[in-house]
Amino acid sequence: MRCPFCLHGDTEVIDTRRLNEGETVRRRRRCRNCDRRFTTYERVELALMVIKKNGEREPYDRDKVLRGVYTACYRRPVSAQRIEELVDSIEAALRAQENREIPSSEIGDLVMQHLLAVDEVAYIRFASVYLSFSDIGKLRDAVEELIEQKQNRNGQHGVNSDEC
Repeated sequence: MRCPFCLHGDTEVIDTRRLNEGETVRRRRRCRNCDRRFTTYERVELALMVIKKNGEREPYDRDKVLRGVYTACYRRPVSAQRIEELVDSIEAALRAQENREIPSSEIGDLVMQHLLAVDEVAYIRFASVYLSFSDIGKLRDAVEELIEQKQNRNGQHGVNSDEC
């Protein structure tokens, strides 16, 4: 591992810890040249191929999923750590599947399920891009469906039009 400060190639590992069910390894390192310390993270790579809507295949890209979730959660009360945990959960679900080729729609559905549990506004933001709402009516339908689901979870029935 090259030192990020002096770019020397000789570093030693001081401490190693496993994070999130062992899927990520955090290492504290020390440069043998400048004696400065730094932290690195190692993550198990998902060897998945994503099948896009047009039929093309591309390797799974965690950063692409993270960017989408960060964009949906922009200026929402969702911490960066919570977003990382959300993407970790999505990857755990993908890893649990036997198929190594996953349709992009399946990944999008997983993101929507996880976002709904975290922040409803972020869910609607992501859904508006992912589901490509063609007009404001489709967006309104999605919001009304979300309100109805929430009321059903809370044991209430009926929609008051003043609440929309």
